[in-house]
Amino acid sequence: MAEQKLKTAFQTLGHTKALKDGSLKPQSFEFEFEEVPAIIQAFRRMVRGHEFDISEMAITTYMCARAAGKRFTALPVFLVRAFHHGAILQNTQVGLTGPKDLEGRKVAVNRGYTVTTGVWARGVLQHEHGVDLNKINWILSGDEHVAEYQAPANVQPVEKGRDLQEMLIAGEVVAATGMTIDNPIIKPLIPNAKEAGFAALKATGYYPINHTVVVRDELLAAQPGLARELFMLFAEAKKPYIEQLRNKQIAQPTPADQTYARVMEITGGDPLPYGIEPNRKMIEMVIRLAGEQGIVKQPFTVEELFAAGTHDLIG
Repeated sequence: MAEQKLKTAFQTLGHTKALKDGSLKPQSFEFEFEEVPAIIQAFRRMVRGHEFDISEMAITTYMCARAAGKRFTALPVFLVRAFHHGAILQNTQVGLTGPKDLEGRKVAVNRGYTVTTGVWARGVLQHEHGVDLNKINWILSGDEHVAEYQAPANVQPVEKGRDLQEMLIAGEVVAATGMTIDNPIIKPLIPNAKEAGFAALKATGYYPINHTVVVRDELLAAQPGLARELFMLFAEAKKPYIEQLRNKQIAQPTPADQTYARVMEITGGDPLPYGIEPNRKMIEMVIRLAGEQGIVKQPFTVEELFAAGTHDLIG
């Protein structure tokens, strides 16, 4: 039995279950899992304190952290993917006729400006609807995981004591990204948002990456084979889940399961491909969006984001 234990945090999902329940075990180490109430808490703890050896992390949080000199590196393993056309909500009583009407107005942002959902949603506004993001005042409900990050001038925290959901309902901000609000006057800004995402997948291959996996740099340096071993473990762990999706064997599918099944129907392939090459287009796109939106000042190349020894892997 491997003696080394690596403190690890990632969600229990259909495609990670075999690792979490121990039915698939590493050879050179043991996972020491810590369950966190919400996975975003692990992101913050990893960014601010390097508290885990291995951690799930939102991809734009990761890029922001790398730009700030944080000492961990990603594997080209993408645990969560989603479409974000529906992440943009509007107050239907303020007279918006379309996304361009957001220019010159205040728009709420759930949590921080570097949150991946917000980055992809703003990319939809800019690249599908011609919105000038610099003409919008972005109002944040929280702070950033990466404390060193400095946002663009048109990004500000909400005033102390104010609540952005209440401000959206009152029309003080006209729209919001990344929020869930149960109110009849709050609806998606983009009509038929769910289908708009799938239409973009069909038309251009648009399929956003949300979460990756990062490993502390000192471990990668000390154990040159670790990154490759981890990649192969994640790739092997997802195989039963992909077969369940393909054969429609998931008894109570989650919204994520339903999304991955629909992606499989559209593409005819694996809805959770791992590796640089199957994902290069989307990696390049998120790098581009991060640069355009001021998440990073100097965009990365694709290869420098991912650990040595994994660049040629596909799983």
